[in-house]
Amino acid sequence: MDPSVLPVASAQPTIETVLQKLPPEAKQWAESLPWNERRYVLSLCHLLCAATPDVQAEFLDEYTANGLIAKLVNNHEIKQKVRDNLERFRISTDLTEALVRSYIRQFYIHSVQDARCQPNLFLESALRIVASTEERNNIFNYVLGFELIKMMFKMSWLQHERLYRLQRNQDDFVETYIKPIQHTHRLNQIIVPKDEKLFFARREYFVQPPDISEKKLVELAIATFTTEATTGFGFSVIRHHKAFSFDYEFIYELNQDEIFS
Repeated sequence: MDPSVLPVASAQPTIETVLQKLPPEAKQWAESLPWNERRYVLSLCHLLCAATPDVQAEFLDEYTANGLIAKLVNNHEIKQKVRDNLERFRISTDLTEALVRSYIRQFYIHSVQDARCQPNLFLESALRIVASTEERNNIFNYVLGFELIKMMFKMSWLQHERLYRLQRNQDDFVETYIKPIQHTHRLNQIIVPKDEKLFFARREYFVQPPDISEKKLVELAIATFTTEATTGFGFSVIRHHKAFSFDYEFIYELNQDEIFS
């Protein structure tokens, strides 16, 4: 062989290896398309891959939400687990079809926020949700995780202190949830600890629950926690009852001695 002629690299994907990554039904459908329809598919692939993550999110929401909802509402087992947990945490959110629809859109938007660091991962993760039953269930995990994060954002710092005392791994819980939330409180001037060592100042900032509108609450939760962290939180709570210990009376009780200690 002429040493000046290099062999073609075999690592490059071929049309066959690309199609092999599809589910069998999708592969069969793609291979059966006539030429004109193949052009349409290629045009759509090009436009979607060239679009910004924001446009991809809007397209996927409009194009897939109705089908996803139809699949999700029929998953009665995991939907009931989410409802049971919402009730356990005294969260009044009603898991209606409209709510699930809004959460699908929010999931895409939240993923876009994460994708600003890794934009190539957004489309891949979004398409997995469409293709995989297990990934679709993550929408419900995300719903529960996000509702729990919103609940913690609305707690006072005294209630945060009581909440983390209940957890088995207190240090990890504080680092993972309490510190990021309190940092966001400070950063957005929602809770401003002034003169923290003064008796009455402590009472004012430590005990008063933050006043946050629903719109602002969603924005802050999205900015503070990734979709992966939110979904993982919901999944752990659904899977293990003791993953997130909770005692409503203890957390929300007004104990004057504790406030002024």
